[in-house]
Amino acid sequence: MSDSSLPTDAQLPLTSPRTPLQLSFPFLREGSRVWERERKPPQPGELPSPLPTKRTRTYSATVRARSGPVFKGVCKNFSRSQGHGFIRPSHGGEDIFVHISDIEGEYVPMEGDEVTYKVCPIPPKNQKVQAVEVIITHLNPGTKHETWSGQIISS
Repeated sequence: MSDSSLPTDAQLPLTSPRTPLQLSFPFLREGSRVWERERKPPQPGELPSPLPTKRTRTYSATVRARSGPVFKGVCKNFSRSQGHGFIRPSHGGEDIFVHISDIEGEYVPMEGDEVTYKVCPIPPKNQKVQAVEVIITHLNPGTKHETWSGQIISS
């Protein structure tokens, strides 16, 4: 009862889809640099930041930092306008860089504030470290502290 002039599924030649499947390697995933290619290129005279921020840090680096030990230190300096500062470790050694995106809590760190932090290596050589998950544990007495919303509080 079927019309022999019409081809059946078994008689149709196999063809590829009209639009080929396009995969690029590495596959797009959130947090990868490939994912972020939609951003505009840097303007002349503007250098891309080589330091990983909380947003650009890889997942594996974040996991390693979270599983690491907690260190104590004192805020040496912090510039809100520049978005970074340094922590003097309580165990001594070289000062540790801290980015504004890695500060937890409601206060902007000031000189003399006691902090706890974990460390994460700075690529590409991973020879230096930066502080992550920075928490102010004790505000320096006698100084005015600013919240991220701009309120000034005396401690």
